[in-house]
Amino acid sequence: MTTPTKPPTTDRIRTAWDTLAPGFDRHTTPHTMRFGEQALAGTTIGPGTRFLDVAAGSGALALPAARRGARVVAVDIAPAMVERLTARARAEGLEHVRALVMDGEHLDLDDDTFDVSASLNGVSLFPDLGRGLAEMARVTRPGGTVLVAAFGPLQKAEFIAWTVGALRAAVPGFAGLPTDPPPLPFRLTDPERFAAVLHEAGLAQVTVRQAVMDMPFGSAAELLDTIRSSHPLGAQWIAGLTEAQSTEVRQILDGMLRERSGGAPGTVLHTTINVAKGTP
Repeated sequence: MTTPTKPPTTDRIRTAWDTLAPGFDRHTTPHTMRFGEQALAGTTIGPGTRFLDVAAGSGALALPAARRGARVVAVDIAPAMVERLTARARAEGLEHVRALVMDGEHLDLDDDTFDVSASLNGVSLFPDLGRGLAEMARVTRPGGTVLVAAFGPLQKAEFIAWTVGALRAAVPGFAGLPTDPPPLPFRLTDPERFAAVLHEAGLAQVTVRQAVMDMPFGSAAELLDTIRSSHPLGAQWIAGLTEAQSTEVRQILDGMLRERSGGAPGTVLHTTINVAKGTP
């Protein structure tokens, strides 16, 4: 069993994501933005919808919602993420996007304010998941929608699973991801558990469906850039490599990508995402 550790402080969380923000915006957001468009497809989000994006990063859900005409408030604990989200909205001419630095476990927002509150691999990373979900429910009007998307099983998050496999082959003693308990990104992999957590947060009419995020990578280096920038744990993995280990990991991943693509240097990896909805 993994020895329990204290959850990180708010300041440590903010600093970690501020540090990652430039790379996250460059390498991770293009993937999550495409999935954000997919996750919102078929919803009733449109002109005038009051939409909240919690732990928004640089806008994977906020900007697709704004493109549909929604009036968007996007919050993130990291000022650098908020800056990049604001810059993206400005570059697209999206006027109805307000990005704020805010702790999602303690939303400084009024009750019953939004028609839709959503989070993509955001609230699922909170140390107090229940508090974060309850806050989303609180600020969503009765009859509105809370939408939460989180990773499915690790083996179905190929960009991570392939990298873990390459690291295990190249780095003696590399343990990979803990399983008991799993790291925060993978604690909602079971759809039944996911639904139960939303019910516990006070939501009704809960549904959980599985969707696939397609992630094109042109090279092993591009894949590793995404791993490095997508989460503090991935950043630690890559930073801890020697030059020789880094070269070997790239070579292993390059071979895996070429095998998938039939010889080309890049290919599309697939990640299963659990998408849950509930009503306050």
